[in-house]
Amino acid sequence: MRSVAPWGLPSSLTAPIILVGGFMLAAARQSGSYNPWVDTISALAAPSAIHPWIMTTALCGLGVCHIATAAALPAAAPLGRFFLAFGGGATVGVAVFPTNATGMSTAHLVAASLAFGALAIWPALARRRREGHPPILHPRVSFTASAVLLLLVLWFVLELVNGSKRVGVAERSVAVAEALWPAAVVLYLLRKRAL
Repeated sequence: MRSVAPWGLPSSLTAPIILVGGFMLAAARQSGSYNPWVDTISALAAPSAIHPWIMTTALCGLGVCHIATAAALPAAAPLGRFFLAFGGGATVGVAVFPTNATGMSTAHLVAASLAFGALAIWPALARRRREGHPPILHPRVSFTASAVLLLLVLWFVLELVNGSKRVGVAERSVAVAEALWPAAVVLYLLRKRAL
């Protein structure tokens, strides 16, 4: 059985590229009032943004990449794959339900919470305990990855709740980390298969 389906590499590598490229391009197209250190990625997809379609498209693409990567990882435990795909679907929900004029909508908040949460815990749920499974799926590695991602989510939540001037950088940190971990898993599995 393959550890990674053929589309796993392009889908996993495209995810962080779409995310980072999307928020960099969308921020560059905003007026001078947008500050990526303070302002969220969601503000770039809000109806009030100058070109909301850029970040909306990037978020949809990111979600689809996560879903495709989940389908491409038979080496990972099914529950972990489900949560990776679920996180991808919730990411599409973040794009479908943008923030409103007051800065937040209930649907957006729910979708963002589900996306960040699912993408943080999927590594722990993707673990494999039996001998012969790749070390990147070992419980120690999987739980460590989830712990780091959950700490980043907690940092973002604390910055958001406290109205900090670091909300934007905290959100970008967790979003990029969550986009990079599936790529790291896929690259590791493909490297091990090639040896």
